[in-house]
Amino acid sequence: MTDLPDTDFTQRFIFDETDARGELVSLERSYAEVLAKHPYPEPVAQLLGELMAAAALLVGTMKFDGLLILQARSEGPIPLLMIECSSERDIRGLARYEADLIAPDATLSDLMPNGVLALTVDPTEGQRYQGIVDLDGETLSDCFTNYFVMSQQVGTRFWLNADGHRARGLLLQQLPADRIKDDDDRAESWRGLTALAGTLTAEELLGLSNETILHRLYHEEAVRLFDAQNLRFHCSCSRERSANALVSLGLEDAQNLVVEHGGNIEIDCQFCNQRYLFDAADVVQLFAGAGIDTPSDTRH
Repeated sequence: MTDLPDTDFTQRFIFDETDARGELVSLERSYAEVLAKHPYPEPVAQLLGELMAAAALLVGTMKFDGLLILQARSEGPIPLLMIECSSERDIRGLARYEADLIAPDATLSDLMPNGVLALTVDPTEGQRYQGIVDLDGETLSDCFTNYFVMSQQVGTRFWLNADGHRARGLLLQQLPADRIKDDDDRAESWRGLTALAGTLTAEELLGLSNETILHRLYHEEAVRLFDAQNLRFHCSCSRERSANALVSLGLEDAQNLVVEHGGNIEIDCQFCNQRYLFDAADVVQLFAGAGIDTPSDTRH
């Protein structure tokens, strides 16, 4: 049984007497939407859920308008995990995998050897930023913690879990020195907070409410829990974007594609399985500047 609310949300909290903040995430509906698009093996579904939880937590730490993209790439049975989460808190994801090479008890190093994790911030305005770190931790939680150690120099720890039904995550992050000025005292406080979080089991994270988790870990601390912020699965694909991809090919190449594919160009969205069809008349209309108001067909 669970006492979690039946919604997808993140929820921030802050420690009043020390310089640290945190955030918790719960994903159910959006996680189910992502898993429904492809027949993912259990280990893939688990890693995909953990990456979704990480993306939702990271969006909460950033003040920007745009898109956060997480990509984990490797030379193993899972060559790609990818999550996109917008500042509007729309999230989608996908994985590429070789099902025959995935054992039920496979670890992250088994599934994604020689892997790298790329974090890209693509703002609506301003310069695109990307940071990369090796997937050299035992878990994705370790890898994200390592990323912040190496690239941000901000004390940050992640705890991520997913079981194919629910994806959950906990983030702790140090704040600039304010309540505690002494460096040794500050370090000791941070060690205490992270040590307590490390006692949280996967079952507890997946099954308990945020209030219960915070009481379980920090009943001796002054903790303020803020209002929940909702997330949802949403795919940004559209017939218009697919048409723009055709325009980038040029008229001649687009017409040749129609012929090569038996009269219809089919553009599939890998995130949501939506399919957009364009026939010869659509291509002529598109390049004549008449738009895409009369689609020949769009289907799942």
